[in-house]
Amino acid sequence: MGPRLPEPDKPLRARLSLDFQHDAGKTRLVGKDHFGPLLVQKPFYPDGPDMCQAVIIHPPGGVVGGDNLEIAVKAGRLANAQITTPGAAKWYKANGHVSQQGIKLDIGAGGALEWVPQETIFFDNVHVELDHQVLLQKEASYIGCEILCFGRTASGESFTDGQIAQRTSIRRDGKLIWFEQIRLRGGSPAMKNPLGLGGHTICATLIAVGKPVPAELLNEARENAVEISDRRGDFGISQLTSLVVARYLGNSSEIARRVMLNSWGLIRPAMLGRQAMVPRMWNT
Repeated sequence: MGPRLPEPDKPLRARLSLDFQHDAGKTRLVGKDHFGPLLVQKPFYPDGPDMCQAVIIHPPGGVVGGDNLEIAVKAGRLANAQITTPGAAKWYKANGHVSQQGIKLDIGAGGALEWVPQETIFFDNVHVELDHQVLLQKEASYIGCEILCFGRTASGESFTDGQIAQRTSIRRDGKLIWFEQIRLRGGSPAMKNPLGLGGHTICATLIAVGKPVPAELLNEARENAVEISDRRGDFGISQLTSLVVARYLGNSSEIARRVMLNSWGLIRPAMLGRQAMVPRMWNT
């Protein structure tokens, strides 16, 4: 039996703020503040004391029409943090209301933040607005990966109605270095258009900002993606100065996950100087 959903006429508003700081060779979660059903588990240190992993939990188990979630994360100077989730995020039927999520990630000089939640599943008839902002100071690094699933294809459902608006912006020292936005309607031509989803139901994106990545690693990511997916789907990866973008379109969230983890595993050591490591929650 699935999680009990809030009543449609009682939307939830939730906020979570996290503050990571570097202290004597260790990254510590020194501040956390929340309102409503957004919580964080006790920090983990699977990659050593200088990298803190935090798991964000949304106890209701899903977002219904009218809900509003706000997440703010600060990683101070030289702090290294990784944010993940214990399971897939589910966005349910709109019920005539708009659901919203705002994420703001602020990374101090020389710090690094990885934003790697598990899959996001959009049910049919959702109305969702997502805003993702990343602010980087000098020599800060960021790796973010999201896997979006349009419709519960495993249950035979498709995304035939509803609307999803997503905006992503990244700034370095106040200068905009990456911006993209999409407004997708269920059942619209964009679902099949080559400039949209191209008929696919899964879209996975990895964006990494930091040290340049050797070209041979990007080629390896391309070759591995073909092998992992067995040519089921489309994959591309490009580097723009200090920013790398990888994208996969397909119809299997499991394949998308494996493709993204492979790319992340190649980029992470080159950009952050850390070995490839799957978040522990992804293995549970």
